[in-house]
Amino acid sequence: MEQIKLIILPLIIGYILDLILGDPRKLPHPIIGFGNTIAYFDKILNKGKFRLLKGCIMASFLALMVYSLFFFLSEFLLEINEIGFIAFTSVFVFYGLANKSLLQEGIEVFHHLNSKGLEAGRKRLSWIVGRDTSELSEKEIRLAVFETLSENLSDGVVAPLFYYALGGVPAMMCYKMINTMDSMIGYKSEKYILFGRFAARMDDIANFIPSRITAILMACVSLSFRSVQFIFKYGKAHISPNAGYPEAALAGILNCRFGGPHNYGGKTVHKPFIGKHDRDIKDSEIKRIVYINHSVCLLSILIIIVINFPFHKLL
Repeated sequence: MEQIKLIILPLIIGYILDLILGDPRKLPHPIIGFGNTIAYFDKILNKGKFRLLKGCIMASFLALMVYSLFFFLSEFLLEINEIGFIAFTSVFVFYGLANKSLLQEGIEVFHHLNSKGLEAGRKRLSWIVGRDTSELSEKEIRLAVFETLSENLSDGVVAPLFYYALGGVPAMMCYKMINTMDSMIGYKSEKYILFGRFAARMDDIANFIPSRITAILMACVSLSFRSVQFIFKYGKAHISPNAGYPEAALAGILNCRFGGPHNYGGKTVHKPFIGKHDRDIKDSEIKRIVYINHSVCLLSILIIIVINFPFHKLL
C-alpha cells in the first residue's frame, strides 16, 4: 500500500488545500522564488553577445537545478521520516496546482465589469492577460477571460498533475520552473527573441501532451461532441502549438468564437479564429467555466489515483 501513502494521499491533501485556500498571498510561494531567480539571471546574462547560447544554458540549468533540489529533498525526507515526506509532498502539490486562484481571477474580472463598469473590467483583466486591454469591449473582455481560463487549465492544473503522475513533486516543480521561464522571457520581442527562445521551446515541448489531454478531458466532462469536432478542426489554428487545443475545446462547448486581432505592446497580432459563431457572452456563462475547470481537475486527480491504486493487492 506504499502508493496510497506516498503518491495518492499527498495528492488528495494538496488538492483539498488548493480547493480551500487557493494561492494565499501572505504565504511564501515557490513560484515567486522561481521568478526572482529567473529575473536575476536575466539581468546579468541577457546582454552582449551569445544571448541564444546564454539563454539555453540558463534555462537548462534552472530546470535541472529545480528537479535535482526537489528530488534530493524528497529522497532525504523519505529516508528519515515518512510523515515528513507526505507533508512535504502535499504542500508542494498544493503549490503546484492553481485551479482555485485562476478561477477566482476570472470571476473577479466579471464582477468588476458588472459592478464597477467597463474601465474596471479592463483593468482587472490586465492582471491575467498579456495583451493591451484598454480598448476592449465587454464582449471581448468576457471572451479573453474564457480564453485565458481554458489555456491556464492546461498550464496551471492538468500539466502539473501530469508531471506529478510521471515523476512526483520533482517533475511537477521542474515543469513549474519551465512554465515560469516561458511566462517571463519566452517572448518574441527584441529583448527576448534570442535569450528566451530555448525556454519557450522547452515550454512548448513540456505542454505538448498535457494541452491535448486537457482538451479531451474538457470535452468529456461537458459531454460535448461539438467540442471534439472543434479540437480536431481548430486545435492547430493558433500561433501556439498547444494553446489552441483547450481553447478549441471550450469554443466547441460554448459554440462561440475565440481569436482574432489582439494588441500586445502596441503591436497588433492577428490570431486565427477558433470557431465560427461570433455571439455575445452572458454573465452566467462563467459558472459553466467554473464547472468545467473543477470537473477537469477532479477527473485528472481520479485518473492518477486509479493508475496508482494497488488493486492487485486487494485480490
